[in-house]
Amino acid sequence: MLVLLPPSEGKAASGRGAPLKPESLSLPGLAAAREAVLRELVELCAGDEEKAREVLGLSEGLRGEIAKNTELLTAGTRPAGEIYTGVLYDALGLASLDAAAKRRAARSLLVFSGLWGAVRVTDRIPSYRCSMGVRLPGLGALGAHWRAPMAEVLPEVAGDGLVLDLRSAAYAAAWKPKGEVAARTASVRVLHAPTRKVVSHFNKATKGRIVRSLLTAGIVPKDPAALVVALRDLGYTVEEQAPARAGAVWTLDVLVDEVH
Repeated sequence: MLVLLPPSEGKAASGRGAPLKPESLSLPGLAAAREAVLRELVELCAGDEEKAREVLGLSEGLRGEIAKNTELLTAGTRPAGEIYTGVLYDALGLASLDAAAKRRAARSLLVFSGLWGAVRVTDRIPSYRCSMGVRLPGLGALGAHWRAPMAEVLPEVAGDGLVLDLRSAAYAAAWKPKGEVAARTASVRVLHAPTRKVVSHFNKATKGRIVRSLLTAGIVPKDPAALVVALRDLGYTVEEQAPARAGAVWTLDVLVDEVH
């Protein structure tokens, strides 16, 4: 099983570990595309601060994030699973998983990123600010920048099992499963049951809880249909929509009344 996650906008501070070693990151086929984004991002943020703030879409209160980006090559690192924070990652609670569940997380979780493309939760990275919606002056829109390298690398990473897609729209645009990979991909929405609408907090928290439930239980569904059964067994209310045509993915709606 491969679980595709969005990153978080807010991130923990860089660690005290050794600086970034790009060659150590998972998915080495993304190395050249990563280097290009990293190089331009550092140069942008080391130059005109106002231009960098505009390009990155940062409010005045987040101006300090620019300085963080200038130190990406020298800052300490920590596992990506510790860097990413926020509602989804709080609900997932990687740090509190037992040893077996942590091993499953290391094998199955893939976090998408405007800067790194995608990383495993065990990859050591510095804290940074660069969303997938950014358009860098030299490289252009990052979503488009990542499509070709992702299309080369991700089908092999997906293997022959279930792909559980929990990404937000901006990150989903960087790689869309095709062909037989799409047929075993399930894209999940979380809907507030009384209104049938997506509510950000419900969506993020429930996605984190779903991943935690699967990791803790040691359940590895082989395809979307098996995932539906597994989620219902775990107590979730799920409505599924099988693909209407070849090359399309399954859509699963998880209905929730409230999130604690």
